[in-house]
Amino acid sequence: MKEEKLSLIIMAAGMGSRYGGLKQLDSFTPRGYTIIDFSLFDALRAGFGKFVFVIRKSLDKEFKEIFNKKLEGKAEVEYVYQELEYVPKKYVNPERSKPWGTGHALLMAKNEIQENFAIINADDFYGREAFEVMAKNLRNKDKNSYDFSMVTYLLKNTVSDYGFVSRGICQVNGNGYLTDIRELTHIKKTNNEIIYKDEYGNFYPIHEDTIVSMNFFGFTPKCFEFVEELFNQVLELNEGNIKAEFYLPEIIKEILNSGLGTVQVLSSDAKWFGVTYKDDKEIVQKAIGELIEQNIYPGELW
Repeated sequence: MKEEKLSLIIMAAGMGSRYGGLKQLDSFTPRGYTIIDFSLFDALRAGFGKFVFVIRKSLDKEFKEIFNKKLEGKAEVEYVYQELEYVPKKYVNPERSKPWGTGHALLMAKNEIQENFAIINADDFYGREAFEVMAKNLRNKDKNSYDFSMVTYLLKNTVSDYGFVSRGICQVNGNGYLTDIRELTHIKKTNNEIIYKDEYGNFYPIHEDTIVSMNFFGFTPKCFEFVEELFNQVLELNEGNIKAEFYLPEIIKEILNSGLGTVQVLSSDAKWFGVTYKDDKEIVQKAIGELIEQNIYPGELW
């Protein structure tokens, strides 16, 4: 029996407001490679055969010019669009300036996915091993189940020296399954410790070895039924709230609370790095350069 391909959704519709530009298309090597290039390269090596880019319509030409030629003959490529108006008509709010977040991005790919798949951020460098363990896990999942998975990282390796970040804080049981996840939207380094701000504006310390999500999840196509219903509930509850967002960790938390499915936490030695602020770029360039020097990646990916 022919093995079904695995798909990878790349969320690349972000505005890059804290970075000050399109970090998903910024160059991080002398040959002009983006972080996405390395994720695609790793995913292909791990056996992913289809890529679905979630972008804004205004970036369509640019993305296709950059990635279509690189992936031609190597994988199937699709583009879907995350726009403000891509919600049920009654919830379209002309005062809203940004889309509904990562959960909304996932839903935009619904019509292109019929197989087990993973989803990632465009501006995060996840590492070769992360794609390998995810691909192996997805191949062994029943596509009609609600058995999901995720790759996690340590908080200390995912914060920026230059400002606050958002992270999904994870609780994992002794069997390696997620029991809870909570999105903290304001985590930062200060005075040699890491702190976070709660919804009331109070700051609290958080341990550097806390396990966090970087939006690298593995799903079966069954997830779309659950996510669509949940998004409609979120829209209803936040009608008129122009700042409300729909995050992937929120979806995972509701799946756990419902008892409908499980989320296996995959262990990996992969090292994460990424860019939130412009000043992060130099750190990422140096890290990628070292990986190329160590022959983990060739100097010429394509």
